[in-house]
Amino acid sequence: MTTWAPDLLGDGYEQTTLTLGEDPDGEGEIVATLVRHRPAGAVPGRRAVLYVHGFTDYFFQTHVAEHFRDQGYDFFALDLRKCGRSRRPGQTPHFVTDLALYDAELDWALETVRDQVGGGPVLLTAHSTGGLILPMWLDRVNRRPGGAAGAGVTGLILNSPWFDLQGPSYVRTLGTVAIRTVGRVKDKLELKQPPIDVYGRTLHRDHGGEWDYDLEWKPLRGFGVTFGWLRAIRRAQAVLHRGLDIGVPSLVLRSKATHYSVRYTEKSEVADLVLDVKQIARWAGCLGDRTTIVPIEGARHDVFLSREVPRKQAFDEVDQWLAWLEGQGVPELGA
Repeated sequence: MTTWAPDLLGDGYEQTTLTLGEDPDGEGEIVATLVRHRPAGAVPGRRAVLYVHGFTDYFFQTHVAEHFRDQGYDFFALDLRKCGRSRRPGQTPHFVTDLALYDAELDWALETVRDQVGGGPVLLTAHSTGGLILPMWLDRVNRRPGGAAGAGVTGLILNSPWFDLQGPSYVRTLGTVAIRTVGRVKDKLELKQPPIDVYGRTLHRDHGGEWDYDLEWKPLRGFGVTFGWLRAIRRAQAVLHRGLDIGVPSLVLRSKATHYSVRYTEKSEVADLVLDVKQIARWAGCLGDRTTIVPIEGARHDVFLSREVPRKQAFDEVDQWLAWLEGQGVPELGA
């Protein structure tokens, strides 16, 4: 039986922790944390959403949880090992040398969520790096007996997924060779990057943004990027580029524009400052099954943390897609 405790998000939010044992990457005991949104007096529903965060991120977006609950979904979010609630002293934030290691907590989270909704269907959703981790895992799930549908998954919503390495083409060719070489022998060596806080400033309430979150878990300038972690990312992206078969329909939301800048301007508020949106559009078709791609005018990297107008458009697109998904006759989805 799963034991739930109060979560730091306050009333209506609870968490449970899975101990995963010794870290295969040598950083001590690791855990994963599952958060649920269950307002006082609410009873378990018959369908759910499971959300996975990105890099330099964790779950704090209560408005996302509340939106899905308004649509009739119980909401759950997973803080992966070494991220947010799950990071322990001495651990390198987000560090893994193989994205397949996340299968342990993803399998557990899916099983726990399904148990919470009486075996009902689960809709998956993820942001940025989570938008690479989830499809890779789901492709492996779909190769198991019964496939993704047999595992209870009905669909996938990706919010600015990280499908390719941004930057000039030589970064993806010669740069990837260097990443693989260094990442194999010095996996915790950090890449040298300029200290840019523009994206963080557009988000955090104390720096001109709209949102309140823990700057220890989501620093304005982001966490350092290690060669070993980036090597794992490039390996996964190469697999995605060859084509996946996730076994369920997907909705991909992204900004309409990319704007890289080391200084804040008004454009910083209305574009993706992190990823190249053209790459998202290019590789979205590699997910397999039916894929719907929607660019959102004026959206930020995290589409659901955009200003009010593009944020509302994004949620409207989600609701329309969910209505379509329900119309496909997925068992129990509309129950």
